[in-house]
Amino acid sequence: MDWRGRKVLVTGGAGFLGSNLCHALAAREARVVALDGFLFGGGANPANLEGANVELVRADIREIDLRPLCEGADVIFNLAAQTSHMGGQRDPLADIAVNAVAQVRLIQAVREAAPEAVVVHASTRQFYGRPLHLPVDEEHPVNPPDANGVSKFAGEQYWMIEHRTLRRPVVSLRLTNCYGPRLRIRDARQAFLGIWIRAVLEGRPFELWGGEQLRDMTYVDDVTEAFLLAAATPECHGRIFNIGGSPPTSLKQLADMMVAIAGPDASYITREFPADRVRIDIGSYYADDRAFRAATGWTPQVGLEDGLRRSLEWYRPRLAAYL
Repeated sequence: MDWRGRKVLVTGGAGFLGSNLCHALAAREARVVALDGFLFGGGANPANLEGANVELVRADIREIDLRPLCEGADVIFNLAAQTSHMGGQRDPLADIAVNAVAQVRLIQAVREAAPEAVVVHASTRQFYGRPLHLPVDEEHPVNPPDANGVSKFAGEQYWMIEHRTLRRPVVSLRLTNCYGPRLRIRDARQAFLGIWIRAVLEGRPFELWGGEQLRDMTYVDDVTEAFLLAAATPECHGRIFNIGGSPPTSLKQLADMMVAIAGPDASYITREFPADRVRIDIGSYYADDRAFRAATGWTPQVGLEDGLRRSLEWYRPRLAAYL
């Protein structure tokens, strides 16, 4: 797809994945509008959009009139979400308001203002729950382990109904453990790697919970490329895809790799899972993403060791802006 001059709306555009996508689109000369409410506890950060030619609209997706933002949009990348699993457990109503009700508001606005727009929706592997088999393909039963998984699944299904009933070109990408520049690192609300990165850069040990769980990690540049390809590939429209990443590795192997890359002052402490989290932990997970690779030709380009090194190098001079 030639992105030059195309109007693109990115919801959640100041967050981790959204801002990286905004940078990539702006570099391709798209006309980018980023919507973000900068909700407390989310991943949005004003520093994330520095240097990108993007129009930022700072507003809550639950409240703003979305039609003017959608007017004339060629593509909408929908990344606005409440992603904290513990946050969803503590306040499921707020979770539903963002991940489900606000999605319906956006769908209604898009119907009126951008009836031809392609929509790529950011979804999650979380609602598969504890895997029945590995790797997990798109036919795996849905069994959400927490409130956040339920609300995210509802939001995804509202968008897929939009394809089934109105034939809108919608793609849903079920993402795994994404990491890299612009990730929230002040705490572990967005991803466990965030707090690991912060601890390493501050010279403190980070905590490894358990250690035997397997994960496939996806560097943010590869995630961004997956979003762009999903929008540009007609074969993807109307479908749901898993997005994986590097070959699966245990959390202990990941922690050891982080320490080896960071240097002799880095270390970690192994602990048992906290009681409130063990009940919603899904154990080992890694994705079968052969369907998306076959449809688009996508393959991850950044290996885990290289991605961790790039992440640490990116944050070192910017640490203060992300705390």
